Amino acid sequence: MAQWAVAGRRDVAKTVAATGSVRLKTGSTVRIGAQLSGIVQQLNVTVGSRVKQGDVIAEIDARPVQAKIEQAKAQVVRNEVLLAKAQADLRRISTLADQGWVSRQQLDDTRSAAAGAEATLAAAKEDLKAAGVDLNYVNIRAPISGVVASVSTQRGETVAASFSTPTFVTIIQPDALEVVALVDEADVGDVKIGQAAEFTVESWPDRTFQGQVVRIAPVATVISGVINYEVAVHIDGEVSALRPDMTANVTITTARRTVVTVPAAALRRTPDGTMVTVRAAGGGPPVLRRVRADQTRGGMADITGGLAAGEQVLVETGVRK
Repeated sequence: MAQWAVAGRRDVAKTVAATGSVRLKTGSTVRIGAQLSGIVQQLNVTVGSRVKQGDVIAEIDARPVQAKIEQAKAQVVRNEVLLAKAQADLRRISTLADQGWVSRQQLDDTRSAAAGAEATLAAAKEDLKAAGVDLNYVNIRAPISGVVASVSTQRGETVAASFSTPTFVTIIQPDALEVVALVDEADVGDVKIGQAAEFTVESWPDRTFQGQVVRIAPVATVISGVINYEVAVHIDGEVSALRPDMTANVTITTARRTVVTVPAAALRRTPDGTMVTVRAAGGGPPVLRRVRADQTRGGMADITGGLAAGEQVLVETGVRK
């Protein structure tokens, strides 16, 4: 049996396939530590806890800081008394100097002592401010909202904040995800920022996630002698189903073109090339014509030359006798 089919058109995408993984974006992981040394009096989170920005994650024993504040307050009071005495001495010596009872040198020394007492009081007040600032570091707060990924201390431990700040917890923003694919050097030349991409993950093989290329690494990543380039893909839409480090199979659309399509059954392979039988315009006899055929998709063949959309071709079905 034979029938005629009309050649149509369809868009064909040129794609680059790559394997990558779901990763956290830069800046979406924060390691939180202690500014002060001391005993961890309270730890309010565990791995998996969700926190909001400003939540108290841990508390350092505040008693040493409070003791420093009280000591600084006492030093301020003491220096205020010393300043008052120095100023009183200065007034008395100034009066005596006006009457000629003390030397000019003694007056200068008294003035210097009063100025020194004033400076010492100012320094004591600054020490009190510094001690008050340390009190703000007793409560360790979350700088971002997210999920606690790791906890490296526990209640009752002593931390020493010296040259390096000890890490208490690590917080991640689980929604700040992107896909980083390793694209072969042979294909990376076709990849451009802004191109559409889609990917699947092993956990959801029947679901396709959409995105677009946002970054192409300038330096190659060499794995077992194979040169690849990291291509970052921004994920469009909801990402709650994804987790960091999931394996992603990525397809990047690098170009699109329109081709003429006919049923694959219309093609005839001959020594002279690929032929199709075309119905002549105006009712004339059918004409055998050579065409350039590309790949076949879903029973339809892509024709890149030799045939125009709208022309009718002969489709042969069954067994020819």
